[in-house]
Order: sequence, then C-alpha cells, then structure tokens
Amino acid sequence: MKLLLLFATSAAMAIAPLAIAGHHDGEHENKSQTVVDIAVGNPDFSTLVAALKAADLVGTLSGPGPFTVFAPSNAAFEKLPAGTLDNLLKPENKAKLAAILTYHVVAGKVLAADVVKLSSAKTVQGSDVAISVKDGGVKVDDANVVSTDIAGSNGVIHVIDRVILPD
Repeated sequence: MKLLLLFATSAAMAIAPLAIAGHHDGEHENKSQTVVDIAVGNPDFSTLVAALKAADLVGTLSGPGPFTVFAPSNAAFEKLPAGTLDNLLKPENKAKLAAILTYHVVAGKVLAADVVKLSSAKTVQGSDVAISVKDGGVKVDDANVVSTDIAGSNGVIHVIDRVILPD
C-alpha cells in the first residue's frame, strides 16, 4: 500500500468542516512544531509515537499536511485487550497498524469550532469515522474527545480516550 499516495489523494479531497462544540480548549499554539513533534514532546503520547514509528508514518505525518489527528493517549491504548498492542507492533503487522493509525487521521485542518454539523468524516485510511454530539460531549466512533485544538504547523490534534478501529 502506498501510504504517501493515499495521504496525497486524501489531502486533495475537499473535506467538510468539523466542529466539536462544548469541548473547545482553545487553540494551543505550537506553530513551529508538526503534529508529530507535538506528540513526541508529550509523554501522554509515547505509545502513539511508538506505533507511528513501527508503521513508518512519522515522515508522512511530519509532512506539509494539513492533518487532523484524533490522537489516542497512552491510557487509550491501555484499554485495548491484553496483547493487542504488542501484536500490532510486530513487523509482520505493519500494514494493519498503519491502517488503524491512518483511521485516526482526517486530511485538512479541522478545528473544534467547526464537528457538530457532521455525522461522519472521511479518514486518510479511506473509511468514515462516525461523529456524534451527546450530553455536551463529542464522540468519534466510540471514543470521547477529551481535549481539542492542539495546533501544529501542519495540522491539529484532538485527544481521544480510546483507540478507534476501522471496520
């Protein structure tokens, strides 16, 4: 699978704006850092960074973007069934890991103030994630958005409390 081609194709596609009402943390300024730099610099994303490295996605997500990353925290990865992460990090599962990680990425910079109008968004992996707003909270598939608008030079990160999986 040519991930760079997939990213370029997805980035060229027009995306409807996303918004996360009621969970806007304010746009954190990290304009000199890419979304990968931000993740590397935050100990709560060490598992995500290890997964990005294992899937050879660091270079791609360090590129010009823009990207919107629904980033699972370390605690989110801990919710996976025992052994799942270790299995995904094996070299023979690189393609599956890349598919899962690209399912967490939407082409374009989509800020929180713009997801309540949508019921889904197309991911770089190719499938749609479901977006819902309930009881003042926002969900992406079955993950809760817990922090929003961590802006980098090539996109934005929204932190989620679960790893989401494509069908």
